[in-house]
Amino acid sequence: MPLTGPAVTDFASLELIEPIKRALIEEGYENPTPIQAAAIPPLLDGRDVLGCAQTGTGKTAAFLLPTLNKLALTAPSGKPVVRALVLTPTRELAAQIGDSFQAYSRHLKLRHRVIFGGVNQRPQVADLRRGVDVLVATPGRLLDLHEQGHIRFNSIEFFVLDEADRMLDMGFIHDIRRILKLLPGNRQNLLFSATMPASIVKLANGFLKDPIKVEA
Repeated sequence: MPLTGPAVTDFASLELIEPIKRALIEEGYENPTPIQAAAIPPLLDGRDVLGCAQTGTGKTAAFLLPTLNKLALTAPSGKPVVRALVLTPTRELAAQIGDSFQAYSRHLKLRHRVIFGGVNQRPQVADLRRGVDVLVATPGRLLDLHEQGHIRFNSIEFFVLDEADRMLDMGFIHDIRRILKLLPGNRQNLLFSATMPASIVKLANGFLKDPIKVEA
């Protein structure tokens, strides 16, 4: 899969809003990584993206920055509802994505919550009741809280499936399919995986719509 999109040499040339660019400067970011340079422009244009990228290549920013950008530009009034869902296989990865959200959205009025199993669900449920814009979750706890009535999927505009190959290796394929059936049809989709075996391609073809393919 070749890199696609225009040549991007610095974050200033990307069509990101000023509060996000300011946060990137404060984080010391100047030049996007190859996966960021390839993925961010089509994501900002509303395209689905299928990305092949190893951990450590900057893919978290590749999907978070355009997602935050679009959420901030179309923020509804009232209590936040879950408009972006990031699904990831482990609590460690979920926590890392949550930390990145905190850094990139420091100048935005957007709220997020990281949820995973193995801990008391009460603080997670309390935050969900107060309202969140972005939900970062592992599959099991996500489905559990949904079945308890604490999570609704009807307002989701962005769905990110991160580390898809690890998801399948850990036996989450049935959970992923259950979650996909619960999401609204009119949404933007992103799938990132370190490898692209036939099983991942089949999964991607099942929910990505005419995706831009990028690799780093």
